[in-house]
Amino acid sequence: MGENSPPLWFRLLPATLREKVKHRPNLLLALSNTGWLFGDKVLRMGIGLLVGVWIARYLGPEQFGLLNYAVAVVALFGAVASVGLNGIVVRDLLNQPEAANNTLGSSFVLQILGGFVAFGLSVIAIYFLRPDDSLARLIVALLGFALVFKASDVVRYWFESQVQSRYVVWVENGVFLVLVAFKIALVLSAAPLMAFVWVTFAETLLVAVGLLVIYSRRSGRLAAWCTSASRIKRLLADSWPLILSGLAVMIYMRIDQIMLGQMLGDQAVGVYSAAVRISEVWYFVPTAIISSVLPAIIAARKVDPGIYLARLQKLYDILFLVAISVAVPMSFLSGPAVALLFGDAFAGAGSILSIHIWSGVFVFLGMASSQWLILEGHQKAILQRTLLGAVVNIFANLIFIPSYGADGAAYATVLSYCIAVFSVGLRAETRLAYLMMGRSILFKHIFRSHHA
Repeated sequence: MGENSPPLWFRLLPATLREKVKHRPNLLLALSNTGWLFGDKVLRMGIGLLVGVWIARYLGPEQFGLLNYAVAVVALFGAVASVGLNGIVVRDLLNQPEAANNTLGSSFVLQILGGFVAFGLSVIAIYFLRPDDSLARLIVALLGFALVFKASDVVRYWFESQVQSRYVVWVENGVFLVLVAFKIALVLSAAPLMAFVWVTFAETLLVAVGLLVIYSRRSGRLAAWCTSASRIKRLLADSWPLILSGLAVMIYMRIDQIMLGQMLGDQAVGVYSAAVRISEVWYFVPTAIISSVLPAIIAARKVDPGIYLARLQKLYDILFLVAISVAVPMSFLSGPAVALLFGDAFAGAGSILSIHIWSGVFVFLGMASSQWLILEGHQKAILQRTLLGAVVNIFANLIFIPSYGADGAAYATVLSYCIAVFSVGLRAETRLAYLMMGRSILFKHIFRSHHA
């Protein structure tokens, strides 16, 4: 079928619904893009979760905990590798399409340099945290070096700006499915822990190569990318608050696992990570929705402030309702879900999941508000609120873990996410985000603002 033929999902819609949307090309494009991203993540959520659970049961809480501890250490510095460029690059590609090659080339160089810096920081951190644990140091070194390959994410940003995420999905799912087969083979052959680490490293490398190849075939020549000192300086000027805020985000997303490992041991990390794996599997939803509707929101901002704010409010409303529809049932089904998936060895993860799942409400709203803050040039506000969240999380973990164990780490996470997300209400220039999130939570009946 030709590339301009209606997609399958459109042909399956009821006739009345097809008639309503067929003359709205931007909506069709956003729905199609969202569908590809959802299909990608649902596949990963389904197959990935099942295979991940199988690996967790095979490794057991202690080895699974060590693996997740190492991943958490590396993740702390992921923001350095990305140089905080995601939203900024997409924004600039949309606003300055004539400078796309300069934007892509300069971003690529910055992310390669950021990857090497992140690798060095990961190695230094694990030497301080586990000076006598040679296996942990080796795992962190290998996974840390993989951050260099994340420079290929500039291709992802390009396809996001063109609302063509299906190409990224093709690459990631192709690599994912091949390596899932390898992981299954490793479990069946009783492979050691390091074999799974090598597969994780290979996945990052193969995705990077695949993204660069698909860009060359579908969109342009890599040789056309160029760099300039002025462009690099402008990107860094916009992104440095996001680098620091990304570090803060990773601190209050991963510091719980690191502190659990230091205070209670790898087994506690393993049980906690089992709960977090189920809780965070839903985080693809806001990412997929936002990446698909962001171009339309940016376009509305240029022509009509009223439509711009209305689209933002709809985004908040949708994400809040989705988050609640996940959190409420999971609060009651957490115990059976953990028992079914992970088995008796991870039984303690049920109570952790029933608490941690509520952090998703604030994650969903926080992702939406971050896009508004970037569009309005309030990157420093993102930094301030995430630094606040990181500090709250560290102190809350210090207080709650000794008293409540791994459950305490989950309480600390929810509390820090909540405080961080709603702290935008403390500043007049960012209070609109607070009001719009409030309207979503209270179904628009209480919060009022002359801005919208």
